[in-house]
This record gives sequence, C-alpha cells and structure tokens, in this order.
Amino acid sequence: MLQSACTKNTLTGKSQLSLVSEKDMQSLSSTQYSDFIKTHQVVALSNSQAAMVKRVGVKISQAVDKYYTDKGNKAVLNGYAWEYNLVKDSAVNAWCMPGGKIVVYTGILPVTLNETALAIVMGHEVSHALLQHGNQRMSESLIQQLGGVALSVAISKKPAETQNIFMNAYGIGTEVGVMLPFSRKQELEADKYGLIWAAMAGYNPNEAIPFWERMQKLSAGQAPPEFLSTHPSDETRIQKLKQYLPEALKYYGK
Repeated sequence: MLQSACTKNTLTGKSQLSLVSEKDMQSLSSTQYSDFIKTHQVVALSNSQAAMVKRVGVKISQAVDKYYTDKGNKAVLNGYAWEYNLVKDSAVNAWCMPGGKIVVYTGILPVTLNETALAIVMGHEVSHALLQHGNQRMSESLIQQLGGVALSVAISKKPAETQNIFMNAYGIGTEVGVMLPFSRKQELEADKYGLIWAAMAGYNPNEAIPFWERMQKLSAGQAPPEFLSTHPSDETRIQKLKQYLPEALKYYGK
C-alpha cells in the first residue's frame, strides 16, 4: 500500500523517498528473486567460485547482523532471509535485492581476482539494499510512470510494468527498459558502508582501492560495465574511498 512519502533510514538517519513499505519490497523481492534463479544458470556449490560467493555472503550478513544488533537496531533486519548465488553470465555485475537476496555474475570474478575484492563488491551491493536505494528508485519510477499509485494497484493493473520497474531499480534485466541510475551520493554511501561490512567480516578494506582501479581500467574508453552503469570509478570516487578507509579499518581485525 502507499506509504508516507518519506521515511528515515536507520543507517544514515536521513529521510528518503519511500512510497513502498520495506515489507512489501521484501515480498516482491522474494518473488522476483525466485523467478530470476529459475530462469538463469546458477553455479552449483560444488564449484569453488560458487562456494566462495556463499562464504563471503555468510560473513557479510553476519557482520551486518552484528552491526545492527550492537546499535540496538536488530528489528530493521526483520524479514531478511539471506541468499547468495553465483550465476553464469558474462556481465560484469552483482546486485542485492531487499531482504538480502544476492546474485554475483561470473563475469565480475576476473575483475575481483580474489576473495577480499569480492567481499568489497558484495558489501557494496548489500549496502544499496540496507540503504533502501532501490526503494527510492522504485518510488521515483512509480510516480513518473504510474502516477504514484499504491503498489497493490500497480501490480494488479500493470503487472509487467511494475515488475520492470522493480528489476530496473536493482540493475537487473536492463534490456527491458532504461535502468534508473543510482545517484553519485547513493554510490558513495554504498561504498562507505560496504567497506565497513567487509572489514567486520574479516576482509582488508584496503583492497577496495586496487579493485576500483581495475574497474576504472575496464571502463576506460568504452561504455562501463553494468556494475558501473552510472558512475565509473573515477579518481573522485577512489579519493572518497581513501577517506572512508580509516573508519572501516577500525572494524578490521576485531
């Protein structure tokens, strides 16, 4: 149902546009994630890379749980049922839906090169979900495309359009529409908290710099990978990451 136009995010303490409740987003996420997994080639856990994705995912989710518990905000994670899957796809991409539904594409592994860089990527994507950036983008699109109707109305009257809005909000299936961009502010927020999750999970956050430098080289002179669909990892971003590292390092090795 249609919610108040703004809600306060627990991580940032800031108000943000949110026309859809987190509960409804998680319900939609569960359905869309299940459909995605059924229609794509999921790499079996017997594969070492798939096992690595799950191993990192478990550690990141445990770090998130501890962070929220320590802050007295464990209830924010109600409804989270974490899933981690590696999908065979050449796209350089990864994403996380509400409720902790994660997919990593095999195409990004030649860029991550190691488990620590993978943790940087997964921490970044988990942050987008926790910061409810996709909810913001979906809310904006519901206003622009469907006049701000309640989610239940959008689903019942325009199911295909609603599904496309949701998938595009998370950078999935972009061939069916124009992907809504994460803003530079949202990207930097995800970078900041992603470093913290990785550090708490036991991964050295310093690895973020060489990883984003590799991503920068990958996008040089051509359209950036989907993972960098809106803001390539330019010098400004890397400088920001360096500013975030001291805080993240406080959590590393504890």
